[in-house]
Amino acid sequence: MDVPLNHIFYPSSFSDLFTVWNRFPSALLYAGGTDINLKSQNKDPVLICMDKIDDLHTLTRTEQYLDIGAMVKLNSLLRLGKIVPHVLCKCLENIAGLQVRNIATVGGNICGTDGDLPLPLNALDAQYELRTAQSSRWVSSARFHSSSEDTDIKNQELLTRIRLPLRQWDYSVYKKFSGTNFFSDESFVFLANTSKNILSEIRILYKGRTIVRNKEGEAILNGKYLPFHRKTADEFVHNWKEFLKNKPEESDFFKNALLNSIEENVYNLTD
Repeated sequence: MDVPLNHIFYPSSFSDLFTVWNRFPSALLYAGGTDINLKSQNKDPVLICMDKIDDLHTLTRTEQYLDIGAMVKLNSLLRLGKIVPHVLCKCLENIAGLQVRNIATVGGNICGTDGDLPLPLNALDAQYELRTAQSSRWVSSARFHSSSEDTDIKNQELLTRIRLPLRQWDYSVYKKFSGTNFFSDESFVFLANTSKNILSEIRILYKGRTIVRNKEGEAILNGKYLPFHRKTADEFVHNWKEFLKNKPEESDFFKNALLNSIEENVYNLTD
């Protein structure tokens, strides 16, 4: 007997989930429910609610990693406090309001449209576990969110876990920009580590239309003594100005806001 349209399934295991999904391949996966639009469907959908799969709600910490189940709520992750890297905490705090964060999930934000979490997770070298009915694999956040069609999530493949390295950064900044678009999720991350007054590593990424990292610019500062000479900082800022000239897909408002933030942070590290 066929299951009626708009039926909701509540699988309690991955096996049950993939059995239902195989039977109804066009079914919608339901996590927190903050980014699902039933009216956009051509017909009443079949929903697969993942709330009863215990493995998707786990939070496990080791000395090196924090493993986060895809159904963990945003506020549950935020409440872990100092365990969570600073830029990720700041990102979580800037996502909607308290009530939304109490129901929205980590996996839903990653896989949904215009999520905020991909940028800090990319900067922090997070890994994603993707599972099918037969197997599972790990991919980097950078690869998962790349624009290449062969690296995105596959058909009937489920994001089940996020592995976050618990690495400390000496200097970390997250900023979300707001402009003419109220729902804008444009943002940037600035990370830096030092060793004996030398900048050992720097990462600056931004999320506009896509997630972008300017590694050529980072090379200008890597290995330099702190505080930077003003000339070095000026060279770095100039590199970013030239870099953004080749990004016509980004708005002028966002480019200017981004450059101002980059200038502010790099000049904070000058003498």
